[in-house]
Order: sequence, then structure tokens, then C-alpha cells
Amino acid sequence: MKNNFIMICVMLLTIVACKNEKQRTNPLLAKWDTPFEVPPFDRIDTSDYFPAMMESIRQHEVEIEAIAENNSAPTFENTILAFDTSGKLLTRITNVFFNLLEANTNDQMQKIAEKISPILSEYQDNIYMNPKLFDRIKAVYDERQQMGLDDQQKRVTEKYYNDFVRSGASLDSTHQTRLKEINQELSLLSLKYGNNVLAETNNFKLIIDNKEGIEGLPQEVIDAAAEAAKVAGLKDKWVFTLAKPSMIPFLQYSERRDLREKIYRAYFMRGDNNNEYDNKKIIADMVKLRAEKAELLGYDNWASYVIAENMAKTPIAVDEFLMNLWNAALPVAKNEASQMQAIIHKEGGNFELEPWDWWYYAEKICREKYNIDENEIKPYFSLQNVRQGMFDVANKLYGITLSRRTDLPMYHKDVEAYEVKDADGSHLGILYLDYYPRAEKRVGAWCTEFRSAGWENGQRVSPVVSIVYNITPSTASTPSLLNWDETTTLFHEFGHALHALFAEGKYRRTAGIVPRDFVELPSQIMENWAQEPEVLKIYAKHYQTGEIIPNTLVQKIEKSGQFNQGFETVEYLAAAILDMKYHELASQNANIEPNTFEKKSMDEIGLIKEIIPRYRSTYFQHIFSGGYSAGYYVYIWAEVLDADAFDAFVKSGDVFNKELASKFRNYCLAHVGEDDAMTQYVKFRGQQPSIGPLLKRRGLK
Repeated sequence: MKNNFIMICVMLLTIVACKNEKQRTNPLLAKWDTPFEVPPFDRIDTSDYFPAMMESIRQHEVEIEAIAENNSAPTFENTILAFDTSGKLLTRITNVFFNLLEANTNDQMQKIAEKISPILSEYQDNIYMNPKLFDRIKAVYDERQQMGLDDQQKRVTEKYYNDFVRSGASLDSTHQTRLKEINQELSLLSLKYGNNVLAETNNFKLIIDNKEGIEGLPQEVIDAAAEAAKVAGLKDKWVFTLAKPSMIPFLQYSERRDLREKIYRAYFMRGDNNNEYDNKKIIADMVKLRAEKAELLGYDNWASYVIAENMAKTPIAVDEFLMNLWNAALPVAKNEASQMQAIIHKEGGNFELEPWDWWYYAEKICREKYNIDENEIKPYFSLQNVRQGMFDVANKLYGITLSRRTDLPMYHKDVEAYEVKDADGSHLGILYLDYYPRAEKRVGAWCTEFRSAGWENGQRVSPVVSIVYNITPSTASTPSLLNWDETTTLFHEFGHALHALFAEGKYRRTAGIVPRDFVELPSQIMENWAQEPEVLKIYAKHYQTGEIIPNTLVQKIEKSGQFNQGFETVEYLAAAILDMKYHELASQNANIEPNTFEKKSMDEIGLIKEIIPRYRSTYFQHIFSGGYSAGYYVYIWAEVLDADAFDAFVKSGDVFNKELASKFRNYCLAHVGEDDAMTQYVKFRGQQPSIGPLLKRRGLK
């Protein structure tokens, strides 16, 4: 069914486009004649996005109508396959727009997002609530066992049928209307939430104008702050921001407790300042709307709706898993806090440990206990060396190679592009790497795609993958030198990229598609290689001398691997549990005030005052604007899998065991979407995963 509002918009835009046709062709709608058909970033103007998306919606609606109105009996080919291959133009355009909205945004793009999001929401609802289309999908689903379909055809049919039911296709018209309203509201609220966090992050600067304020800071941290001040037009000053490469070193080393509190309080109060960027009402509205949506679709709560599609299956299974880990980790964190409080007293401090003190005293304990100083190891982890290290690991495991390409369009001057070739020399895909923080980029690190792997006319369509980081930039005196967290983050996101690059499958709905609580396995397993002594010897080289990292430092890194694990586990689990508590609310109980709800939830599990959740509610982008609602638990769920999987390599006696790597690539990366995720994992591992390797790694047993 066509939507009148959308059609009117398209007509108006077409009139405008006709007037300007002689002047310029919209590059988003034209064939991309770039190498490997990557997006022509250098030709795209921000004003191109909205009309291109509207035109691609119109074209997709024509495709959907042709499927729904087909007078022939429904078959796999004329219904399921036709639907699977439809809408490619819209996907191509929205991939570019929404990826750059996160990585290189501006005010105009944010306004376009606010304009297009409800239109896209309504357009999607019109497809998944199209009764004629659903009748045809259901007809193939009902007859799938009698149609002579192969296993993959049956699987993709079942997936699409389930998608339609979970999107409201079986509801009556009244409930469908309400569901459409909820979806539109949620799309706008999620967008506004993310924009608010970005604004709050960018609006704070800790400006220091005297040397007393930078006492205790390493020289490279001081240099980076001076560079930031220079960019901000401030002379003879130092600027620290809420970007982690700036904030975390300040918290680690600054001797000014008042300034540590100032910057950390600004960080954890984002979205909670009762100003135009406040996120509390948005959270309350989203929680309530999600609960109502779940109830409309026949679920007890949002968590039940989301997790039904995951490996865990039920919220109860997730809660039990998280609390078992919580009970193991909390005593460790309490012991760590006691050690820090003892140092404070020993040094004559007349105050209690607070959250903004943790990094500072953790750094002291690390030096004292392991004789390791992060600034001692950073020179061995230049961006160039770490990047080459992860490329070398992929080559040793899978035989792939990555070569820099300077002839491809880029969306920002700091972005690099690489062509990825398989072991036989065939083209596998393109990888973009976007490294440094900037005001136009949201915080964090993530992997995404401008084009997913697939099949067209019997040939593989190669993926175009992008990793976005926020790592320490270079200064006038040093290249980009990474701390250990940034090093493992590079490997982590590269694991996601390998998953995208290796994906195989005939159908878009299943090629590389996995449950949310499996998706972090490909990324987290790569972190294991980053810290292997054998691998460190390959890539950890001093940026000035080229000296390989000495054994003494490797041993220090190994010994300190379980340091601060109480804190890291507890702050993560606190956020994961908070996420579950929000989304286990039934609709009749979903009227909440976020700060009150957050405090009550954390008090119930006994979170100590010295630690706050890794993400407080008002800047918890994973769950309110990032697609991980009722799903933040997946990182540690997948860590059980990655610890168990890497244990297989270790026990084989060769961390580059090519036979195991081939099986992992086949079952857990390339063809993982072709069967149940746990079934695919067991095909690789030969057994169910054990939680033992995870507990051992974190020092929790």
C-alpha cells in the first residue's frame, strides 16, 4: 500500500529535481563508477541525501507492489527471493547517510535525519504490515516443507516470516496503527538522544592556564592538550575534553583531585544537566513505549521481545548469567577499593575514595605491584605498528593481505582505505579505517558497512567495510601512541571487519547475520591475539628505534592482565544489569524517573559508591540510540565464547593453527548465518562452550 504523504513528498521533490536536472545529477542515484563501486564521497553534497532517499523509497515501493500484487501462486522465487533482493538502492543510500551521520555529522545532516527518520519508520511499517505481501510470505512459509526447498531456502523463508510477525503483520488494524505511532516516536527519540550526548560531549572543555594544573601528567599528554588548545584558538593553555584519549590519561595522572572530579563529573553528568540536551524525559518515554510495543506484539516486556531472537532465549537466562558473574566480581572490586583507600590514608589523605579517584590510584597500584608504567609500554604501540600487527595476525590465520589504496574517495582526510585480498589473491573487499576523535564524530568505536557481502547474478558482491575509532592522535613531537585499551580496541573492531569481509551466503537475510549475543565473538576473539607474547614480538616495536618489545615488558603485561578486573567487570555488569532492569518492566510499571530508577537498581545489587555503571542512563547510547537495548549483556556472553574458542588454539600448541582458523572462518564467520548460532559454534569447537576460560582470564576463580 502506498503512503499518500510519502508520495506527495516524492512528487514535490521530483518537480524541484526537474528544474535542477540540467545543472547536476544526484550522485547517490547514479551508477557509481568509482573503483570497486565504493561511495563517491567526493561528489556527494549534503543536500543530495533527502531527495535520493525519497526517490529510492518510491522505487522500492514499486518493487514491493509488484510482489504483493503478483497474480501467480506464491513461490520462493517470486515472493521470498524477490523480497530479499528488493530495496537495494535505498539500502545503498541509507548506509552512506547514517554511517556518516555517526562518523562525520553536521547540523544539516542532523536535521535531515530528524526529517527522514519518521518517514523511513512509516515506510518500513507499511511494508511489514502489508496484508497482501504478508499473505504471500505466509503461504510460502506454510508450504515450505512441500515445496522442495533446500535448507537455506527454508531458513530464509522462516526468518522473513518471523520478521513480519515480530513487526506486527498479524495484528488487527487498530493495533497496527498504534504500533506505527510507537515506531515513529521511538525513531525520533533515539535520534534526539544521540544528538544530545554528542552535544554534551562537545560542549565541555577543561581549560588549564597554569603549570600547576598539569602536574603529574606525562609529557605526551601535556603535548596533546597543548595541541587541543591550539586548535581551539587558545594560546599558552592546555585543553582536555571528554573524549577518552584526553580524559582517561588526565584521570590516571593528574595530581589535582579537584580537576579530576571536574572532568569526570562532566563526563558522567552528560544528558543529566536539566538543559536543552537533557535525556531523562527521552529515556522515560522510550522505556514506556518499548514496553507498550512488546505488549502489543504478545511479549511480557521489551527484554522478552528482544532476547527471544538471541542465544540466551529468555531474560531469566540472562539475569542468572549476569548475577553469577556479579557475585564473583563484586568482592574483587571491593578488595581493590580497600587497597586504594589504604594508599590514600598512607599518603595522609583525609578523604574517601570516589569514582574520579579510581584511575589515579589504580595507576599507582599497577606501578607498585607490577612495576609497570603505561607510558613505558606506549612507545611500543604506535598506531602504525599495531595496525600492521592486526593485519599480520589475519594473514597468518587466514592468508589474507591488506594493501593501502590512495585512489579511493574518502569522507574525511584522516580516513585510510585498504583493499583486502584472499589467500588466492582474489579481491575480498574494501576496508576504511577512521582513527581520531573529532567534534563531528560520536564517541566510542564501531564497525559498519557501506555495502554488505552478497550475491548478484551468480557472482559475489564484495563488501565495503568501515571501522571508526576514537584513539589518541599524534602530536607535534610523537606519532599516535596507543595505550593498552586502545590497542585491544583496534584488534576488536578489526574482528568485526573480518566477519563482514568473510560473510558468505546467497540471501541478504541470512548472510553473516547472527543473534546479538553472538555478534561480539568475532571481535572479542581477536583481542586474544593482541596480547599473546608470540604476537607481541611481531608488532610491538619501539616507534623510534624499531626495537622489539623486551621480554621484561611482555612479562609485565602478562602479569598485569588480571589487574583491576574487579573494577572493569563490575562497572560493565552494572550497566548490563541496568539495561535489563529498564527493559524487564511491564507496560503498567514503565512510568519511571530515570535517576531514581537507576539508583534503586544499583542499590538492589549492592554496587559500591566508588564505582558507577560504565554508562549511566543519560549517556547509555548502546541501549537508547545504538541498537543494544536489552542487549548490552552480549559482550560478556560472547566473552564466554571467545575465551573458550581461543582456548582451543592455545591447547593445540599453535595460536596460528590454520586448521582451526579455517574452521572458525567457515562456521563462525563466513557461513554462521546458515544455521543456529550455537550449532555453528559447536561445529567449530566440537563441544559446548565452557565458562571456565573466562573466569580464569578475569581472575574470578
